[in-house]
Amino acid sequence: MYEPIRTKSVHTTMAGSSPDFPHRSREEELDIQLAGHLAALLAVTDELRALTPSADLDAAAGRLTEQVTRLRGGHAPARPSLTSAAPEPRLAALHRRAHTLAGRALVVAASRADTAAAILSAERMDAHAEAEAGRRALRAAG
Repeated sequence: MYEPIRTKSVHTTMAGSSPDFPHRSREEELDIQLAGHLAALLAVTDELRALTPSADLDAAAGRLTEQVTRLRGGHAPARPSLTSAAPEPRLAALHRRAHTLAGRALVVAASRADTAAAILSAERMDAHAEAEAGRRALRAAG
């Protein structure tokens, strides 16, 4: 049905046995991916902090910074300065985006068995889902 592969893989031919070819383990790749998701969540959290300052968001930003720094081997994430408030629809979109990013981080954290990152991601998912539900309830009442 299928014809067997008769040639060598391009990947092994190109890489050969060269020691300078970068090889990363699955764990290292997952660390990079998790750090990326958490850094993106931190960026959205910082935007939310600029729009609606709160102690919860401040604490979440601090914990996210700690996790990203840990996963990046001590390199702290770049963070923008806080800006002024924006219109209401943007706030709802930011909460949805943060919820999605936290979900992605949770999946990667669970696959690499990183309990601290998984707990933080789950807490952030709950917080953003709650914030979005509260905003919908206020809109429906008013």
